[in-house]
Amino acid sequence: MFRQHALRSTAARRYATASSGPQARATVPNYDLFKQRLDRARATVLENKPLTLAQKILYAHLHDVSSMTSAPVPGETYLKLSPDRVAMQDASAQMAILQFMLSGMKQTAVPTSIHCDHLVEAYEGADKDVARSWQTSREIYEFLQAASQKYGIAFWKPGSGIIHQLVLENYAAPGTLMLGTDSHTPNAGGLGMLAIGVGGADAVDAMASIPWELKAPRVLGVRLSGSLHPWGSPKDVILALAGKLTVRGGTGYIVEYFGEGVESLSCTGMATICNMGAEVGATTSVFPYTPSMARYLRATQRAPIATAADAQQASYLSADEQVTQSPETYYDEIVDIDLSSLEPGYNGPFTPDLYTPRSLMTDTVGREQWSDKVSAALIGSCTNSSYQDLSRAASLARQASERGLKVAEGTEFLVSPGSEQIRATMERDGIQQAFESIGAKVLANACGPCIGQWNRDENPVVKNRETNSIVSSFNRNFRARNDGNPNTMNFLTSPEMVLSAALSGRLSFNPLADTLTDSTGKEFKLQPPTGDELPKDGYAQGRDEYKPLLDHQPAMEIPIAPTSARLQTLEAFVPWNGQEFFNTRVLITVQGKCTTDHISAAGKWLKYKGHLENLSRNTLIGAANAAMDGQVNLVRNSIEGLEPAQGTIPDVALAYKTANVPWLVIADYNYGEGSAREHAAMQPRFLGCNMVIARSFARIHETNLKKQGVLPLVFARPDEDYFIFAKDPHELVVQTQGVKDINEHNPVVTLLVERIRDGNVIETYSVECRHTMSADQIGWFKAGSALNLIASQQGATAST
Repeated sequence: MFRQHALRSTAARRYATASSGPQARATVPNYDLFKQRLDRARATVLENKPLTLAQKILYAHLHDVSSMTSAPVPGETYLKLSPDRVAMQDASAQMAILQFMLSGMKQTAVPTSIHCDHLVEAYEGADKDVARSWQTSREIYEFLQAASQKYGIAFWKPGSGIIHQLVLENYAAPGTLMLGTDSHTPNAGGLGMLAIGVGGADAVDAMASIPWELKAPRVLGVRLSGSLHPWGSPKDVILALAGKLTVRGGTGYIVEYFGEGVESLSCTGMATICNMGAEVGATTSVFPYTPSMARYLRATQRAPIATAADAQQASYLSADEQVTQSPETYYDEIVDIDLSSLEPGYNGPFTPDLYTPRSLMTDTVGREQWSDKVSAALIGSCTNSSYQDLSRAASLARQASERGLKVAEGTEFLVSPGSEQIRATMERDGIQQAFESIGAKVLANACGPCIGQWNRDENPVVKNRETNSIVSSFNRNFRARNDGNPNTMNFLTSPEMVLSAALSGRLSFNPLADTLTDSTGKEFKLQPPTGDELPKDGYAQGRDEYKPLLDHQPAMEIPIAPTSARLQTLEAFVPWNGQEFFNTRVLITVQGKCTTDHISAAGKWLKYKGHLENLSRNTLIGAANAAMDGQVNLVRNSIEGLEPAQGTIPDVALAYKTANVPWLVIADYNYGEGSAREHAAMQPRFLGCNMVIARSFARIHETNLKKQGVLPLVFARPDEDYFIFAKDPHELVVQTQGVKDINEHNPVVTLLVERIRDGNVIETYSVECRHTMSADQIGWFKAGSALNLIASQQGATAST
């Protein structure tokens, strides 16, 4: 499969955008090639059946349709695809680059970009925080910059902006396929791109000319009707949808929006909706091409793409006419949302699918005894940092400022622009001044508090772990994610509602009905927000220092110091020995929600993303133990005499690794939801985990486990067999039946479980499980990891 020279020579035919070096912005997609591929697929395996937009884009990116013998079956068939582009943020790019370095490639096969947005900690504000990040993370930035220069990757420095906003402004193009090493990569669906979040090893596939595998998704159609009322926001669409679908309701689906309501939305508004589609577990989300997308492309210096896309609108960049006329026949599921009746919403706390409409929020705050006082109000993140978002919120700030009003006492108000372009335009057009006039602190063009990069340690609510409420326009609100305080309740909402909460200082405040008091003691109501879809005077380009570095130097040396605490060259994982797993211990039976934040925490741990050994010290520290009344990061050691007898999960896992004792994890539903971080798979593998058995998996995490040689299994009877492992799992010893002969045609693997107490077997169980691995994925497992397989195939090619 991995034949570097042969694949490089055919890259222009395989990929619509073969890399010729780093790019400042996307070029016009090869729509003729997409049409050829799609026509070939329609005429053969698809039997000329009408297609949704998502299906069109997927099948136009099939790597080799001639190798397919039948139509793809959603949920069963693995598609081999040729992505057009890869985008990576600095935290995940470290491990991806370390893996790509072992591929032997001279440069990336497709255009690739790295965006430094995750390592900037919000503290003093904007430029000071960026400067401090250079002090604390210079080693990482220099590593990523050198790798970018060596492999022909566009490098965006810290302070240039958030990956998803920069992709939307520069690289997204309708009808193309992109992989991004961040779960919110689907943001680009607002520009008609099929953009999918993956782990670093998946990104390496595309960067190294290897077909990328995706299980054929189902398509969930969301029919939008009407138009938003003045207080309504595109954010309210996805908040309501998350409330309907829950965090796992979209798993295995692409969410495709359609209906007359689509035409009323701005491009950046549609991006907001697609961005947070990650929170329902969807593979990605996408909108059909609309005039607002064309306007945005032209406003961001991509008029040639708009012109080409205009010509493709009917034939390629929207669902087939039969689908539009009879959507119930062609979508696997349909959800209806009437924009006209949609209220502003709040989702939270602690999960992004707990939806409360504004009209019920005041009563719900009292009934649930949520902290009404808002300790911080935050606008920004990759979800809501567009010009339209900020201009609408600024209109409310101006109303308050004109009446002598500032943010409520005890409420911190923080704003994170999405990019240097947005920041410069915001400053030029008076938006920044409007925010600052009421007491805002403008942060760097980076992720900041959204991902836990928020120095709030001196705030009493964090220092004393007090229960408090924050209101944000972010996309994710897992416990302790934002400031490290497990008692901080983050309510996700629109920028307009965040601004209202900042002024009132109360979660229960309803700007549609309640009044504020101005500096003279007079009560007044906020008028509905207003703003511009695009800046009337065009976008300001910002400072030159934040433009991308486009400097391909193939001879560049990549610095990794042997003594570094932050970067470590990778060593290959040990290949599978071809036998059943024996004497495997249950490290933990995880109770309830276990996201990738729980498995591999971010925040202060982000600095170790390039050093697997050091990062492994945070493995599963957020996981609750079902056998110990839900206690977090505490397990019993099953090996008598091995220390610690009881300890943290990383400590016991390391003890098992040192003693050559294999171990596994038992997990609840939707294990691994949230961020795309592959570290959540690599860390357990590094510490000796051979299997994860779950009631169900989140898509990206299940793939990441497969990539790293960990066997992911699901219970055949999840509501029964999970509980076998919930009682004293340290007494259980597991061996497998079916791993030795594992193949893609027989998904069954049986666990033979013994409960041993005082040296005696007191109970035995036979637990049927199932795997979902394709033939290629079984190859990864047998080799010990996907990277091992690539390396072995490259070695075989080099020797011939």
